[in-house]
Amino acid sequence: MATATDTVTTVTPPVAGAPKPIMTHKQIMLVIYGLMSGMFLSSLAQTVFGTAIRTIGDDLHGLDQQAWVTTAFLITSTIAVPIYGKLSDIFGRRPLFIIGIVIFILGSTLSAFSTSMMMLAAFRAFQGIGAGALMALPLAIMGDILAPRERAKYQGYFFAVFGIATVIGPLVGGLFAGANQILWIDGWRWCFLINIPLGLIALFMVITFLHLPKVGKHQGPRIDWWGAAAVVVTLVPLLLVAEQGRTWGWTSAGSIACYVTGGLGLIAFIVIEALMKEDAIIPLKLFRSGTFTMATIIGVLVGFAMFGAMMTIPLYMQIVVGMNPTESGLSMLPLIVGLMIASLTSGQITARTGRYRIFPVLGSLFTAVGFFSLTLIRYETPLWQIFLGMFVLGLGLGQLMQPLTLASQNAVDPHEMGVASSAATFFRQIGGTLGTAIMISVLFGMLPANILHATEDKATLTSALDTALDPAQAGKAENAAIMKQLWTPIVDPISKNIQGRLDEGVATGDAQAKAAAGEAVTAKVTEAVNQAVAAGQLPAEAAPAVIAQKTAEATPAAEAAAHAQVLKAVAEKAHASVQGDAVAVDWADHDQRAYWVDQLVPTLQDEMKKKDSAASGSSSSAISDTSFLTGSDPKLSKPFMVGFIDSLVTLYWVGFGVILLAFVLTWFFKVPPLRARSALQEQADKAGTTDTGSIRTHKA
Repeated sequence: MATATDTVTTVTPPVAGAPKPIMTHKQIMLVIYGLMSGMFLSSLAQTVFGTAIRTIGDDLHGLDQQAWVTTAFLITSTIAVPIYGKLSDIFGRRPLFIIGIVIFILGSTLSAFSTSMMMLAAFRAFQGIGAGALMALPLAIMGDILAPRERAKYQGYFFAVFGIATVIGPLVGGLFAGANQILWIDGWRWCFLINIPLGLIALFMVITFLHLPKVGKHQGPRIDWWGAAAVVVTLVPLLLVAEQGRTWGWTSAGSIACYVTGGLGLIAFIVIEALMKEDAIIPLKLFRSGTFTMATIIGVLVGFAMFGAMMTIPLYMQIVVGMNPTESGLSMLPLIVGLMIASLTSGQITARTGRYRIFPVLGSLFTAVGFFSLTLIRYETPLWQIFLGMFVLGLGLGQLMQPLTLASQNAVDPHEMGVASSAATFFRQIGGTLGTAIMISVLFGMLPANILHATEDKATLTSALDTALDPAQAGKAENAAIMKQLWTPIVDPISKNIQGRLDEGVATGDAQAKAAAGEAVTAKVTEAVNQAVAAGQLPAEAAPAVIAQKTAEATPAAEAAAHAQVLKAVAEKAHASVQGDAVAVDWADHDQRAYWVDQLVPTLQDEMKKKDSAASGSSSSAISDTSFLTGSDPKLSKPFMVGFIDSLVTLYWVGFGVILLAFVLTWFFKVPPLRARSALQEQADKAGTTDTGSIRTHKA
């Protein structure tokens, strides 16, 4: 009996024998060209924007607001992913993919002409709505047109596009950001304007090539608008607090309000999805499949680790190694190469054997080994060792993404391909957001205490303090910023304190020396006058006046000689120099500086140990801008570098633990056999086609 959702009440049974393919190889390749153009657009837009954000923030006078620009795009694109997936199951992939590209182009155009960071954040949010289609639909379309075992033949093209965009994106972004103007427009604005011609090309290719067999439309489909609203209410506050919690404070009133709102939204979402049943944006029945549920959990863990690593490694390259943004983007090549090699190899093996359960196990193992190698990073670690760890990390991640998606798609019915694919992307994005937010928060939360702890090291502190007190080094232009930021607040009080102690020593010595000199002069003059009186050379009654006169005449010279002796004695004892009428440390003199550095280091170590515990629970605004490290003397920057590396190592231990959990779960991960036919082919074989070539749809 037909239902309200039937388009055709009679279903033609499949014809006996081998079914006729609904798409030829040429048609499939044309579709892939269209998909690759959209993927290149989204990948390049992200990598171009990432290297220019600092320049953009400076030009719009809102560098401290740059997190809002990233957060706005992330929130809207993440929310849009499951909505596009569900709507594409109802209305078709092609129109929604086209709508997504159009919105993305329009958002890029508006972003290019922003006049403030908050305006840019609003337009980036609009751009993210379009980006959601570029994230969600390619996987679903690939699942539609290609049998899982055939997909490996084509996925190399996608990874090639991804790799090219990853490599040239930072270069193009650095070029735009470094140019004052291009065609009378601010250079950084071309990071968005470049999306217009690229987007139009992608739009042309999609309209021209992305033609899929049509599926008969449902009559009166129910759209889960309440579910979409609940997704917004759930994710907006949670993603907002994940990005801004470190700034607000995790227990602040704003953060607590976000927790409560997100929790209530999640409860509402579950209730709505249960009531909407198969029409839900993310049908809860998907989670009845152990395979889909396990793939989702592992995907969240993988996203957590992957995005956290891809966010922090460039920071290491820029801050510790000293690369510029463009170079740090290129430094990700080992990870990208490893990812591409592993993806292509695992895909070919899957295509030939039809087996893929081993890859989540091996992938999580390789990823864990890669994270473990990154926990071995130290200040002296050579760059090749880090590149090797990144390569192993890429080998692991490359074996994880495709098999998890395959398992999710094979665990659902063909007509649910879109919602399953978008759900896999959606939850991986959620994991990535949490990974990025938590790792960055932990990094900057631990950094102040780790910097202090690194500075406590005697050898590091001795070398840095010696350099900071050396006028020749401290006065260099390239050291001006780091001196002002880190060392001047330390060495200025030290210099003033030492000078005060020297001045006090001279003053005390002068007082004692002058008294002794006066007594000695008086005694000497008195003795001479008394001898003159005894010899009859001077009347006795005139002696007191003569003594006073002679004493007054001789005292200044005696006091001056005594003062000189005091200066010399104080200088020798203090390992300093007599400079005019005072004693001062000649900080340019190596021996004098070394003496005082040895004296100061133990005291500074004790002070820093006291501050260490206080700093561990706070974050310093001084670390929000690390430009002061650029070009500075390694001896001055080493404490910061060591503290930063120690913080990164902690993050990589967290990533290692997360991936280790994923590795354990993969042993309980049961994967379904791969389908021999594409989702569209299965629907066509099962339901037949109409006279116009559309695939019939039927719900029992």
